Amino acid sequence: MKIERLLTEMYRYYSGEPNRIQHFIKVHSFALQIGREEGLDERTLQILEIAAVVHDIGIKKALEKYGSYSGEYQELEGPPEAKAILEKLDYPQDIIERVCYLVGHHHSFYKIDGMDYQILIEADFLVNMHEGSMGMDSILSVMREIFRTKTAKEICKLMFNIRE
Repeated sequence: MKIERLLTEMYRYYSGEPNRIQHFIKVHSFALQIGREEGLDERTLQILEIAAVVHDIGIKKALEKYGSYSGEYQELEGPPEAKAILEKLDYPQDIIERVCYLVGHHHSFYKIDGMDYQILIEADFLVNMHEGSMGMDSILSVMREIFRTKTAKEICKLMFNIRE
């Protein structure tokens, strides 16, 4: 039941910003599917779900402080914002720490240290490929160089009609 409470908190956090809400909902959906199909254990899947919902929480503070929401600023400003919401909802400290780590590194594609991190990156890319109107060369590069899970690769191929 906690994930629903977290979703509602994030709707409040991004009230009036439907694009941001739609983004994290899509990332959460892909992350959950990939995590389940890749056989994550329940704890890792829970961390992944939470991180997928709050992964971009640093955008608001980054825009306020720096006038930019570049990945570097999101990674800097996101963890304290995520921690505040997760503590308010009484998540266990060890889960908060891992989620904050993921939020603080979700634009660092070459430091991946676990399946929760890998799948979060893949789910976010799947959404960003479409939302950012990424070109086919970039999509293929990301799929080949960054994606590691069979599930995310298959989703990507189907979504963009890639035949390899």
